[in-house]
Amino acid sequence: MRTPRILGAILAPLALVAGLTASPAQAAPPEPPLPVPYSFLLPAVIAGLGLDADPPGANDWSCQPSAEHPTPVVLVHGLTGSKATNWQTYAPLLANEGYCVYALTYGQVKNVVSPPYDQVFGGFGAIEESAEQLSVFVDQVLAATGSEKVDILGHSEGTLMPNYYAKFLDGAAKIGKYVSIAPLWHGTDVAGLATLSLLGTPFGVTPVINAALQPLFAAGPQLLTGSPFIEKMRSGGGPAVPGITYTNIVTRLDELVIPFTSGIEPGMTNQIVQDYCALDLSEHFQIVADPVAAALVLNALDPANPRPVPCQLVLPFLGNIL
Repeated sequence: MRTPRILGAILAPLALVAGLTASPAQAAPPEPPLPVPYSFLLPAVIAGLGLDADPPGANDWSCQPSAEHPTPVVLVHGLTGSKATNWQTYAPLLANEGYCVYALTYGQVKNVVSPPYDQVFGGFGAIEESAEQLSVFVDQVLAATGSEKVDILGHSEGTLMPNYYAKFLDGAAKIGKYVSIAPLWHGTDVAGLATLSLLGTPFGVTPVINAALQPLFAAGPQLLTGSPFIEKMRSGGGPAVPGITYTNIVTRLDELVIPFTSGIEPGMTNQIVQDYCALDLSEHFQIVADPVAAALVLNALDPANPRPVPCQLVLPFLGNIL
């Protein structure tokens, strides 16, 4: 009889299709982790050519915080930096760890450098105005993630500016942990500029210089030790804002925060990378691509799950390329 053969030929493919349809859905393979460079100079230079592109792993506005890491992290760059140049290490590192990560470029001033790079590098504008930009950005992050607070990870100027937002722009209730890399809570006397500014004030020189810098480099004089901005930030007993957990990560080899102890503040957790590894030669820039500092940052953001801090040779600017 040919009929069973014909029916079999028809039903066999249908059974196969039905079997495939009924099978449990295959889970999508996990995405490979993003590369995390532990060298500042070359990734920063390449990123700077990208016209302020988002660093890898940052600004995924569809990201929903996990139970393990319920608080999004906002990255705040330093003076003359940007979200692209400053965060080639920490954006992918934190994304790989399961954090929702966001980064902005603030304080851009037109014609500081030749177009189109006048809109790439930031931190030039008055810190008070930059803090207002951060306020808007934090609200965007909270709205996108449904979170009540963000954690701040800042570098250099980005360790002071968010605290102005916290202390004077009602940002304290929106910040949980505040981790500072190469902070300058007491300002800096780099190249003796703070001393020169202090000496020039009685003669009327300092106000003239500050007025000249205001249109293009307002933040620079504000960061000097003894400036009116630093004095305001330290008013009321110090810069710390109640309710925020502060961690400072500094390097003894900092060439821009002078002295490096300007980043050490009583009442905050203070960590020196060379105390964890004498082979770590990170300075002001390499510390944002430093494996030792990275472990300290991860532990500060997630103290319930501490990890060991590595020790390896880290060269200035170049990192652990060896």
